[in-house]
Amino acid sequence: MKEEFIDIHQIDINTTIDQINALLPQTQCGQCGFKGCRPYAEAIAGGRADINQCPPGGDDGIAALADFLGIFPKPLNPAFGIHKSKQVAFIIEQDCIGCVKCIAACPVDAILGAAKFMHTVIASECTGCELCVAPCPVDCIIMTSVETESDSLSKREKSALAKRRFEARCLRKEREAAEKAERARQKKAALAKMKSKTSLTNEE
Repeated sequence: MKEEFIDIHQIDINTTIDQINALLPQTQCGQCGFKGCRPYAEAIAGGRADINQCPPGGDDGIAALADFLGIFPKPLNPAFGIHKSKQVAFIIEQDCIGCVKCIAACPVDAILGAAKFMHTVIASECTGCELCVAPCPVDCIIMTSVETESDSLSKREKSALAKRRFEARCLRKEREAAEKAERARQKKAALAKMKSKTSLTNEE
């Protein structure tokens, strides 16, 4: 039997996507089958995904989505993983080789370090997405459980903070890509100019 998804095309789609996205944990982990929380929100709004595909959100997240969409909640789909207690990444610093692969993988810039220097995780900013674990070539990253929350921020506030950090990272990556493209353009133009001058000199 084909599973039915909520159809909400009659609602302002962009507003709906924003509201659904705001209810997601903003881990950007991809466990839902989409490349981040907003793509998952877009899929829910477009009737291409169900509300129970987000393990980090767990039952609370499913309930919030169901309440917003006016439908009944349902159990987390185990095909997408299981809900875990809050975890953060921890780098075994003496084993770190400074390869920066974990830094590139972190969607919220919660890892500090530079090439060939020891890296460390900013625990308060880590969303527990686990995306940094697999790229590590020396297996020096482990996930550790957070027994108690050390600050007064609510889950919703932490999600909003993670969302802002993710969006800031995306803007930074876009800016860096644009700057790299501009440098390549200038280099190409300079080489072309140099080649033209050389050609004129040879003709003389």
